[in-house]
Amino acid sequence: MLEGGEAPPRLVARGIGKTFSGVRVLGGVDLELRAGEVLALMGENGAGKSTLVKILSGVHPEHEGLILIDGAPVRLTGVRDAERHGIAIIHQELSLVPELGAAANILLGREPLRLGLLLDRRAMRRAAKALLSRLGLDLDPDATVGRLRVGEQQLVEIAKALSLDARILIMDEPTSALSPAEAERLLGIVRQLAREGVAIVYITHRMDEVARVADRVMVLRDGRHVLTAPAAEVSRARLITAMVGRELAEAGPVAAGTPGRVVLEVEGLTLTALRASVMRRVVDGVGFAVRAGEVLGIAGLLGAGRTEILETIVGVAAGERSGVVRLGGEPAAIAGPEDAKRLGIAFVTEDRKRTGLVVDFPIRANTALPSQDRLARLGLVRPAKEVELARDAVARLAIRCTGTEQAVRGLSGGNQQKVVLGKWLATGPRVLLLDEPTRGIDVGAKQEVYGLVEDLKRQGLAIVLVSSEMPELLRLADRILVMCEGRATGLLDRGEATQERIMELAAPGAVGRAA
Repeated sequence: MLEGGEAPPRLVARGIGKTFSGVRVLGGVDLELRAGEVLALMGENGAGKSTLVKILSGVHPEHEGLILIDGAPVRLTGVRDAERHGIAIIHQELSLVPELGAAANILLGREPLRLGLLLDRRAMRRAAKALLSRLGLDLDPDATVGRLRVGEQQLVEIAKALSLDARILIMDEPTSALSPAEAERLLGIVRQLAREGVAIVYITHRMDEVARVADRVMVLRDGRHVLTAPAAEVSRARLITAMVGRELAEAGPVAAGTPGRVVLEVEGLTLTALRASVMRRVVDGVGFAVRAGEVLGIAGLLGAGRTEILETIVGVAAGERSGVVRLGGEPAAIAGPEDAKRLGIAFVTEDRKRTGLVVDFPIRANTALPSQDRLARLGLVRPAKEVELARDAVARLAIRCTGTEQAVRGLSGGNQQKVVLGKWLATGPRVLLLDEPTRGIDVGAKQEVYGLVEDLKRQGLAIVLVSSEMPELLRLADRILVMCEGRATGLLDRGEATQERIMELAAPGAVGRAA
């Protein structure tokens, strides 16, 4: 935070503009950032935030406008050039090498050498361990990044940026994959870095983070600047209106309704898997039931076993699985995703770009992927059927696109998520498993996803929702199963579920009413 009066501008951007393939995505944007300041940058997906920060960090060297650092004009020819000027960026889409260890990723291209020739692996591990400990992450520096959870990968990415000793740090949705405890730790690190004089651009969709960490807030809409103001003086309603161009009513909890018969039951669900080089139970004897027309929320901190519950149910979890899964009262043998799909279980994963979509394929192909068996005739897929399926999904979910042949990569985060939901809903599931369904999407798209979940609940789907955002769980869930270190520590009905009660049950050492 700013202390001791106004500091001179560390970074100034004037008239920044960018056009892709004739489409104007950023037009005449100005930005000023001072040493020791946190500037929250907000806007809906597609507003131009990522394009702006990619320009400021050298990813897009060709652009309109002028950039000054400490008062001197600079031309950033690439990421390395930006790093030499003291600029580091943490992208929402992680830029780690999954096959390498954490230490190798953190120090990639800047590895310490012995005798000027040999990698000093001991020094690498020591430096990486110190950075990870600074983030409160007890992680083996040699752990392969590709085997880490998304939240752990995010912290490795942050450690990598911190290792650059940046004077200007750009953070693109840094808490989107983190649990409340991890996010709280990160916000503390942001405040500490600001006190040390680092100038920070902090992109977020989370309103509470703006109030807690930012000095000023800047809003983009449709590639143009619409608001800059002291964070303490901007209300939540004003921010939402600035971002979406209209007032957005925020609904309270969804009416509980009357659930139908039990559709999904799990009993004694257990997963033993390798974590930090040790085999342990990451899901330990969990049981619950979900009825038609009911949303069961699953809460817990990072590493509590929330995602692993869903992965174990559908047979994709790596490790030794045991327990009983029943559908409609009948035992279900699920060896993998094909069995789950055949039985009417749809699983929307937390990382839509890595496991939910083929981003270079069009909407049509992505929507049709899980339904190939019924779209084909004599082993050949019928393109007309694919188009019909995709058009139905676009219309049903209000996917904003140029058409079903548009590549998914070109869609906003919210519309990409709708494509994932659309492809699974096209299979006609009885059970919908949602893992962080609003991760990394803007406030307007979140409301649309909430509305869709509410509609699906009214239509009689049994829904299991994993979310790190407690307001989301409290709004959508009829009951909330709380996890801690692989065990269920409580099952809360809507009337007894509060953020405080959930955190009590989620904290290590929690003792609660077993599910």
